[in-house]
Amino acid sequence: MSKFKKKTVVLGVTGGIAVYKSCYICSYLMKKNINVVVVMSKNATEFIAPLTFETLTGNRVYIDTFNRDFEFDVEHVSLAQKADLFLIAPATANFMAKAVNGIADDMLTTTFLAFKGKKVIAPAMNTGMYNDIATRDNMEKLAKMGCEFIDPTVGRLACGDEGIGKMQEPEVICEFILDKLCVNRDLEGKKFLITCGGTQEDIDGVRFIGNYSSGKMGVALAENVLARGGYVHLVCGNVSVDLPEANKIVKVKSTDDMFCAVMDVVDHVDAVIMAAAPCDFKVKTKFKNKIKDKNLSIEFEANKDIAKAVGEVDRGLKMVVFAAETNDLIENATAKLKAKNADFIVANDLTAEGAGFNTDTNIVTIISRDGSMINSGLKSKDEIAGIIIDKLMGIKE
Repeated sequence: MSKFKKKTVVLGVTGGIAVYKSCYICSYLMKKNINVVVVMSKNATEFIAPLTFETLTGNRVYIDTFNRDFEFDVEHVSLAQKADLFLIAPATANFMAKAVNGIADDMLTTTFLAFKGKKVIAPAMNTGMYNDIATRDNMEKLAKMGCEFIDPTVGRLACGDEGIGKMQEPEVICEFILDKLCVNRDLEGKKFLITCGGTQEDIDGVRFIGNYSSGKMGVALAENVLARGGYVHLVCGNVSVDLPEANKIVKVKSTDDMFCAVMDVVDHVDAVIMAAAPCDFKVKTKFKNKIKDKNLSIEFEANKDIAKAVGEVDRGLKMVVFAAETNDLIENATAKLKAKNADFIVANDLTAEGAGFNTDTNIVTIISRDGSMINSGLKSKDEIAGIIIDKLMGIKE
């Protein structure tokens, strides 16, 4: 689930010891659902096998311009046309010397020359090579040609020297790439509190009650906000999906835990999105040990209403709540909207095909305070997240 799902990055890998970091770059970008296609120089294959990148990306690795084992296509042109961004990491001095002079003598340099989109270069080499006037001149010329650089850092190099030339860490490179892929940074300076997943309430030492919430919708919302430059404080219960690289993640178990985590930060954010599915009830008297009785009767009591408590906060706080219903969708959701004092509610019918828990798609009806409604139709949760955030940011202060 990601705002980047339809993006493609070509990762060019040249022959340097920093090539191992390129594996982490692949993994990081793939987790964002970015399609990564790797093109390696032949020297790079001396450091790491192409199979490693093929396993990480699920795509064929390109090395040989004259390989005949393919469906007919002018491959270097085809790759250049499909990609949204071309990243060279690591970039050797040799590669940059070729690139600045238009030398296209292998698959990597040929594809790089054919690509007309955003080009990003992450150099990695010995300090002497990096500081050499020829390398610096080549980098300056490439920058004038539109290439962007992720400067190396100072550290211990493969040769044993200490100095500049160490390729930047994968996390830094990937965040740079995500910024370049996301044109719309309209949420910079905005802080969001987002809840996701389900809570669980203990019955005894081995049993609990919970629900089927996977956390997918909340994660999609968090990723949308992050992609657009916003700050995300994520409070998550039980989830079955990978969590995004949020600014702050607080993991909770029970509804009481989630209540405390939300109320601790609600005064410090601009908007709250209550996408979690906290249990409405908890066991009145918990059993410490496993219950052995064959005939069991359990008494429940109501949990704290997190959304209602947030709705009572006396400040200009924007809030979205969710309603998962199996019947009387509009009526039940409208009543909940009023009770929680939210700006709007996102209602979904759990009985509709392609909607509800543990799906990558959903069908929602967004109901505003004035009674107006928007029906999403069947869409991915990523797309629905975008609709929700757009509507939330359209509310006047």
